[in-house]
Amino acid sequence: MQNTGKLAGITLFITGASRGIGKAIALKAARDGANIVLAAKTAEPHPKLPGTIYTAAAEIEAAGGKALPCIVDVRSEEAVRSAVQKAVQKFGGIDIVVNNASAISLTPTEETDMKRYDLMHNINTRGTFLVSKECLPHLRKSKHAHILNISPPLSMEPHWFSNHVAYTMAKYGMSMCVLGMAREYENVNISVNALWPRTLIFTAAVEMLHGQEGYPYSRKPEIMADAAYAILCRPAGQSTGNFFIDDEVLTSEGITDFTQYACVPGNALKLTPDIFVSEKKSKL
Repeated sequence: MQNTGKLAGITLFITGASRGIGKAIALKAARDGANIVLAAKTAEPHPKLPGTIYTAAAEIEAAGGKALPCIVDVRSEEAVRSAVQKAVQKFGGIDIVVNNASAISLTPTEETDMKRYDLMHNINTRGTFLVSKECLPHLRKSKHAHILNISPPLSMEPHWFSNHVAYTMAKYGMSMCVLGMAREYENVNISVNALWPRTLIFTAAVEMLHGQEGYPYSRKPEIMADAAYAILCRPAGQSTGNFFIDDEVLTSEGITDFTQYACVPGNALKLTPDIFVSEKKSKL
């Protein structure tokens, strides 16, 4: 998907932006000349995961954007509030929030220790709520206000819960923020939406969890970046309360060939579906 320049000068506050989907979204916006606040924990290189907020910031600047790397644990009110203040001081405001930071443990109930349970809920649900809450006073002042959560369509089908109920509750908490905040802020021109991939997206974190096994049947993070870009370029308030699926968004933008996004182009029609995606409509 071609860049249009619509996000030039727009300030995005992106959590978990040091790698993976968050960084891909940041780089896509940077090519328009956007300002990117990288709110992530990775200040020092991880032994198994490449990239820090500083290496990501360098890539954003090289792509044409302006970067503000902020060390942020989204569980900390003080850290989030400080990053928001720094963003406003540097760029004059905040226009877009992308709640991408997430913790995952696909474990059944008896194998989920409470430390991992608390981590998922504190980062996914609470972190999303906290970051949105702290940014909303500034979004109210913006003429291009969006919140985009990287979270799934809400479905009460038991099979989405039964194998990993703790994780499902934590991710659905992010989606419930969309459901509630979209209605709460629909009269002040703040769009609040969710975006989720139809297929497995291969990132360094996925590789660490599952190895190279899923790579041939996955898509690249760029499909999520392009879909997010399409959503975030829309006028504020025009479309809100949606649970978007990445390739549905791009189809609506006129893109019909998704081979470019497959990690192995020859497997473009043999991809692994992501969890939480069914054939039902993604909008509630």
